[in-house]
Amino acid sequence: MFTPDEIMQLIQSMIWLLAGVGIFIVGMNFLSEALEKSAGSGMKNLLGRICGNRISGVGIGAAVTAIIQSSSATSVMVIGLVNAGVMTLMQAVPIIMGANIGTTITGVLVALKNDFFNMAMYFLAFAGVMMGFVKKEKVQIAGSLCSGLGLIFVGLNIMSSPEAFGSALVKELFTGIFGVINFPLLLIVVGAIFTALIQSSSAATGVVITMVGTGILELNMALFIVLGANIGTCVTALLASVGGTPNAKRVALIHFTFNVIGTAVFTAIIWALKDPVVTLLTNLFPGEDAMSLQMRVSAFHVVFNVTTTVLLLPFVRQMVQLAEKLIRDKEEMQKVRHLRYVDDHLLAMPAVAMVQTKQEIDYMLSVAEENIRLSLNALCTGSDKDEEIINENEDIIDFTNSAMTSFLIKLSATQISESDEATIGAYFHVLNDLERIGDHALNFYELSQEMKKKDLSYSEIAQEEITAMCEKIRRMFAVAKAAFENLDQSLLPELTAFEEQVDDMKEQLTNNHYARLSSSCCSVTHSPYYTSTVMGLERVADHLVNVGYSIKNPTGSQKEHK
Repeated sequence: MFTPDEIMQLIQSMIWLLAGVGIFIVGMNFLSEALEKSAGSGMKNLLGRICGNRISGVGIGAAVTAIIQSSSATSVMVIGLVNAGVMTLMQAVPIIMGANIGTTITGVLVALKNDFFNMAMYFLAFAGVMMGFVKKEKVQIAGSLCSGLGLIFVGLNIMSSPEAFGSALVKELFTGIFGVINFPLLLIVVGAIFTALIQSSSAATGVVITMVGTGILELNMALFIVLGANIGTCVTALLASVGGTPNAKRVALIHFTFNVIGTAVFTAIIWALKDPVVTLLTNLFPGEDAMSLQMRVSAFHVVFNVTTTVLLLPFVRQMVQLAEKLIRDKEEMQKVRHLRYVDDHLLAMPAVAMVQTKQEIDYMLSVAEENIRLSLNALCTGSDKDEEIINENEDIIDFTNSAMTSFLIKLSATQISESDEATIGAYFHVLNDLERIGDHALNFYELSQEMKKKDLSYSEIAQEEITAMCEKIRRMFAVAKAAFENLDQSLLPELTAFEEQVDDMKEQLTNNHYARLSSSCCSVTHSPYYTSTVMGLERVADHLVNVGYSIKNPTGSQKEHK
């Protein structure tokens, strides 16, 4: 039993412990955000390498997690990509496995922290200078990186200080607690619950490693808690899958199953061979100094995740098949319209969300192009065979505009760079331009059907003029699409030249039309349809120039370039 004074000291020590853990987690978040911003292009390149190769999938998962220092964030990102239909289950599972390997880097960093004693102060001082006096974005990111590293070391030093885990009373308290729960399954449950509560296996493992380094926790018990932490980290992915597609739920289930199987295998091995395992780790890192004690736990964490991945990687297909049997597709899910490349879960990783946003807008541009082509064909031929496709495409365009506007608002509220912020501003304008192009396409089709009902048709010369202008628009679409999709500014002068030609054609065709009316070569009945078509085509040209120039000017305005 503790005396009242000792209880007060324990309360103070627990406050120090919570402060240390809190600072450690804040440092992890700072480091994660800074690394993600600085490695934005690298993340985009990694995303582009997603393929069916399992080994490369593991490598991508490990690399991404090493960059962002969070296997949970990687899992959520993968769920978002699967939700959006960008990634298959067979591609997702190896990435999840690799994420478990990538997260072990934090444990190694924690174990080596004694080699960097007091370095935290230097990092923080340097970061303070950079962030306080230099406002350039790259310097700000470097400052955040240094702040993150500094706070991680500060948190670790606080946790291992005499006021926290270094306190004799704290050692006595935890030694008593672990003496009561010194049973493998109970220790695994403790590790899982603790990790689920703080939503970070890296932080949980860091606390366990620090406890071993201060002598509070014995190695043979720490191993089981680390195993439990790998199960607890699945909670984030499981929560992220709620409300998602069946495939997203399958990813979370596979992640959970993967870690449970690995934990079960290692629990059986350590339970049966506890003394040989402890002896092996002790021989690998001899000595009773804090770093040697901590490296034993860190090394076990690495071996556990690498071995589990190697053992289960050949069984990816079987794990996917099991998940598909347990979680069935729902018919109502197939009827719900959703974005093709974007999902809200991707907001956890803005750099990846930016890549997917570009792909979604590229797709919307392709749909708008198809609708313009089909509607102009109907305008020239009077055919109604593509009506269903045109209406479906218009629904897709309207939905994408609304859903992507909402997504971009959320994305702009995340931690993004100044360049990405400007790009998002440009995307808002592009969405609006594409939605207006879709409206014009629908108007062209409706004009064609009105003329068909009234048995109206253009004169041969009027038809030739409309066809010539339509051809200009088709060519403009090809140039604008290539410029936007490939970010090719060299195509912009050609786009501007086309737009000026369309402006000239509008004026010339309008004059020709009024001349024909004056000479009674054209009926007044045709006039509204002809002028509406010419004006609509000219407006489409304006929107296409805006789309092209959005890669250079956030507002997409071409006026300053004329």
